[in-house]
Amino acid sequence: MNKFWISILAIFASTLLTTAVFADSPHFLFADNSVSTSTGALTTSFKDAGLGTGTTSIQITLSVKTATAVYQCFNNGGNHPKAGNKETVSTSLTKPGTFPVRNGQTTGSLTVGPPGPGSFTCPSGQTLFLQSATYSGISVSDATGNTFAATPDPISTGPIHVSV
Repeated sequence: MNKFWISILAIFASTLLTTAVFADSPHFLFADNSVSTSTGALTTSFKDAGLGTGTTSIQITLSVKTATAVYQCFNNGGNHPKAGNKETVSTSLTKPGTFPVRNGQTTGSLTVGPPGPGSFTCPSGQTLFLQSATYSGISVSDATGNTFAATPDPISTGPIHVSV
């Protein structure tokens, strides 16, 4: 009878070990992009699973290969008097964040951008406005080295008019 119980315990132990191996297989289930029309910022919401039950938190990084913002000056009448009073700024962006892991998974969101106007300013009597923001090459990655392309990509605000 001892051999019977030893065999049962061996099968039970191997089943537990096999389950643990499969549980530690990090992968993103989704990464969805949206852009705010009131700020021009990109927000990527995600779910990362297969992180194992021993993990309590994980760092996720949002990366944008190209973020482009268009700024333009407008007078008090709401007109843009000179075509030269317009600036396009492009850069790459990254934003890390640490998220709690529960039951081997985490969900969250990270927000970046838009790129600032840099040294571009408006002449006296005019106000600077963000006119559009576009993001491309968007991905999320976790501390295990797992990377996932976020969608849609590219994504843009379309025409907006946000005072800076």
